[in-house]
Formats: sequence, structure tokens, C-alpha cells
Amino acid sequence: MTMLATAAGAALMLSGAAQAQAPAPERSPARPPATAPKAPATPAIKSVNVVEVNELPEATRTQVNEIVSKRSSDENQKLQAAIENAPMVKTAVEAKGFSSRDVLIAQMGESGELLVITRKAG
Repeated sequence: MTMLATAAGAALMLSGAAQAQAPAPERSPARPPATAPKAPATPAIKSVNVVEVNELPEATRTQVNEIVSKRSSDENQKLQAAIENAPMVKTAVEAKGFSSRDVLIAQMGESGELLVITRKAG
């Protein structure tokens, strides 16, 4: 699994939620609406691998720190809430001595493995 992770949407990957646009005001359509394409399904979490950021190679640590530095506090809160609301993930994080506040990045692999990168807060 590559370490190139994007923080955007990490909370959505965990929760499996999809964002929807607000409906437009109703007008009488001249033709029937087209069928909207279905969003690709988020793979189910099959396993969770919790890794402390200091265990990563230097280049990967630099990438993680860069991603985290660009994330808003709202995105951090969404990620923490997603961890809290995913019992399997929360248990794996806590088993390693961390909490949702310590999670920097969560990246889902195509095979269902969730990689969670952590650092002790404080």
C-alpha cells in the first residue's frame, strides 16, 4: 500500500457516508432527468493497522506532516468523530494506547485494510 494519502475525505472513508448536493428548486423539466451515476462503494473495513508516525521512514513522515499541517480543524474533528463511531477502528487504536485525538491519517486500501497513522497528542 502506498503511503501517499490524502486527508480529504478520510472521515468519509471511515463512516461510509456520502455527500449529497442540496436539491435545486423544482422547475418543470423540458425532458426527463438523467439517471445520476452511482458513487463507487466504499470497501468494508476488514482489518486495521495502527502505526505510530515515528515508526515510518523519514520521507513518509514528512509527507504525513505536510498533509496534517494543511488540514482544517473541522476536518480533524470529522476524522476523530469517524474513529469514535467505528467500533472496530476505535478498539484497534485504543489497543495500541492511542485515542481518536491521536489519529493523524486514516487510509483505506482496496483490499479493506485501513491504515491508521497516529501520534500522541500533547
